[in-house]
Amino acid sequence: MSSALQPGDPGAEQPFISHLIELRDRLIRILIAIGVVVLMLFPFANDIYAFVAAPLLAQLSEGNTMIATQVASPFLTPFKLALVAAIFLAMPYILYQLWGFVAPGLYQHEKHLAVPLLISSILLFYLGMAFAYFVVFPLVFAFLSGTTPEGVEMMTDISAYLDFVLTLFFAFGIAFEIPIATILLVSIGVVTPEDLARKRPYVIVGVFVVGMFLTPPDIISQTLLAIPMWMLFELGIMFSRLILRRRRSKVAEDSTPPPPASTDRGGDRPPPSGPDTPHEAGRELAPASDEPDRWQPMTDEEMETELDLLDAEDAGTAKMGSPTDAPFASTALDPVEDKILRANQLRNLDNDFAARQLLYDVLAEGDADQRRVARNILFQMDA
Repeated sequence: MSSALQPGDPGAEQPFISHLIELRDRLIRILIAIGVVVLMLFPFANDIYAFVAAPLLAQLSEGNTMIATQVASPFLTPFKLALVAAIFLAMPYILYQLWGFVAPGLYQHEKHLAVPLLISSILLFYLGMAFAYFVVFPLVFAFLSGTTPEGVEMMTDISAYLDFVLTLFFAFGIAFEIPIATILLVSIGVVTPEDLARKRPYVIVGVFVVGMFLTPPDIISQTLLAIPMWMLFELGIMFSRLILRRRRSKVAEDSTPPPPASTDRGGDRPPPSGPDTPHEAGRELAPASDEPDRWQPMTDEEMETELDLLDAEDAGTAKMGSPTDAPFASTALDPVEDKILRANQLRNLDNDFAARQLLYDVLAEGDADQRRVARNILFQMDA
């Protein structure tokens, strides 16, 4: 009988509960960090609001000021701004806590990709806010104040102004995340850079439509949001191509086996063979080449034979496990070979993304024979 816990066993819920406890602790740390920053900013709340309102105040005619139409607005509006500013300033720490919760569940190659993207997303969000404040606000408020009808004095309510600028801050911050979204879509295999390049005309129209909905009803602010979004889209395509080129070069380097061992240790002794070398048949199936040390792709028949060997090993070891074991699982099979089998099954189910993740793990963890099988499966998927 297998000693593994079944879903109905009380002990099986403990890992999930421990995850909830860790999530609770990290959320508490986030709230404490935001509270500390709010307490630090609250004495300067009015100064912060004056800084944010400066682009509008600079466009008001002499004698006009901003007004407060509600009783509590002079207190609540700067406090609300201080709270939002505290969240923005604490964002690196917030994302650090979220990363600490998610990172243990990621593969090693996913961590290598996630850390630069996480840092870049923070910087791009701040860059979008800075672009909105220093470039967009002066032009938008100059346009709006210049179109004020004659006989109308422009005196904006402080609460309405804060909601307006926070909407623009958020819109430009999210818009500047387009390169990150593009790289993620290409990295997980949803699209390719070539597909995105072919959709460029639709993207250009789309960014102007998005700019129309996210900005005030004037062509200046719409264009100032649409053009950076288009440029960031092109930047995302460029970086995604670089990432794919680097990934392909890494796979090509991994496909080159190390030089043969020196003959002074084993002499001219032939390699071992027999039942203890389950992958020997797979080695015999490798196509002949003038360069024996260079990896060569298998044919379909050779790949099926190699996978049948792994299936035979799985069938031989599955008898040692529980009859209630779930599909895609094995009890005594080598974990790397188990990943190869699951990757092939997922490929047959047209789940190429999950299959590729397992095969990348095999390239990082497996021996020479296992890496050879993984490379051949990737080669067939790419073909």
